[in-house]
Amino acid sequence: MTAVVIDRFQPGDEQGIIALILSIQRDEFGFAVTAEDQPDLSAIPAFYQVGRGEFYVARHDDRVIGTISLKDIGEARGALRKMFVAPAWRGREQGVASRLLDGLIADARAKGVVGIWLGTTDRYHAAHRFYEKNGFVEVPKAGLPSGFPLMMLDNKFYALGLAGRDAQPAV
Repeated sequence: MTAVVIDRFQPGDEQGIIALILSIQRDEFGFAVTAEDQPDLSAIPAFYQVGRGEFYVARHDDRVIGTISLKDIGEARGALRKMFVAPAWRGREQGVASRLLDGLIADARAKGVVGIWLGTTDRYHAAHRFYEKNGFVEVPKAGLPSGFPLMMLDNKFYALGLAGRDAQPAV
């Protein structure tokens, strides 16, 4: 069996990324969302790979099986976006989600990011447990930093402090 490889987004990854994300959003969770509703997916370098941001892709046999990104939102802060893992690659045994998140956090720390925030939907219960297990704490929408990119499905929010500074805003 070929190993899972995680590396930076490269031109040509777009179709695999869009197919993975839409299959999870629409087929698995029933959201009526399209690629056009997510213009960041057609402009990954310009939207994510600037400043302290990055977009990572997990691949197996040249097929996209996972994604994660960090959007630089200014003031050494980042927004975790587009964390998706194909169903067959989920779970502790596979370790794809943990590898994606651990790599993103290590990269963010190395770039001087002091906090990471994320928005998700209240339907992704397994994701909530995953984020909480990895040190993220739930925060109110009103406590998000300025510049946080709200996505249409976001209704639950988390934060993780890095570099010895608590990312959770005072409320």
